[in-house]
Amino acid sequence: MSSMKIGKFEIFVVETGSFALDGGAMFGIIPKPIWSKQHQSDQSNRIKMSLRTLLLVSDERKILIDTGMGNKWNDKLNSIYDINYSEDDLAKSLSACGFKKEDITDVFLTHLHFDHAGGATELVDGKLIPSFPNAKYFVQRDNLSWAINATERDKGSYLEENFIPLIEEGVLALLDKSTKYFDDGLEIIVVNGHTNAQQLLKISDEANTILFAGDLIPFASHLHLPVIMGYDLQPLITLQEKKEILPRAVDENWIIFFEHDFTTLASTVKIGEKGFTIDKKFESI
Repeated sequence: MSSMKIGKFEIFVVETGSFALDGGAMFGIIPKPIWSKQHQSDQSNRIKMSLRTLLLVSDERKILIDTGMGNKWNDKLNSIYDINYSEDDLAKSLSACGFKKEDITDVFLTHLHFDHAGGATELVDGKLIPSFPNAKYFVQRDNLSWAINATERDKGSYLEENFIPLIEEGVLALLDKSTKYFDDGLEIIVVNGHTNAQQLLKISDEANTILFAGDLIPFASHLHLPVIMGYDLQPLITLQEKKEILPRAVDENWIIFFEHDFTTLASTVKIGEKGFTIDKKFESI
């Protein structure tokens, strides 16, 4: 299993399976004849998507960023989202890195949508429990508040079984937007276009930077400014956030880690006549 060292952290890619969502929803106003050149859809117009996370390992902590979708889905929803664990799942991928769920000390949740927090809890003997028994979970206070009071438009993405058990077990810690760092070299960037108070994590030292871009930039295609998901609650805020973050990524040679892009793991970014796009593509880190 390959890894990359940044600061005090050894960084591992953890593949937790795949699922599928409507291609039109993923690319917003971009017509299918354009997005389908890079992302093939099935007969239901769905495109295959990764559930990819990072594990950060230091002497003191083992931090998992997001958890994938978990295994609590019934047959109907498994079919709707084409959830597939035949090649990768969370436990198998952690084992390939040399760890198990009990080793995780911290779970950094970008936000509480089901494809990011679904693996935070699991069903055991009819009871919902935290999936990582020795971990503390971290999410933005404002995102939890939004999740509990989600609107009719997005409540289907915020499923209480993924976070209420964490509250009941006393393992969910709330971060405020004033908190700038999660640990040495781990900077929290709060963005609000996709949903209220999504937190990204920038991992950096003097030589390298990785941005875990979450649902701000879920695919490499979303580097292009007009490509914004139909799921985003405030697309013009997403646009502004990309316009603030991507120039920094170019200037400082950040590696953007794509959580959902099934074909592209990560890349650096360049800007040309058509805007922001992939510079160097990474097959592993």
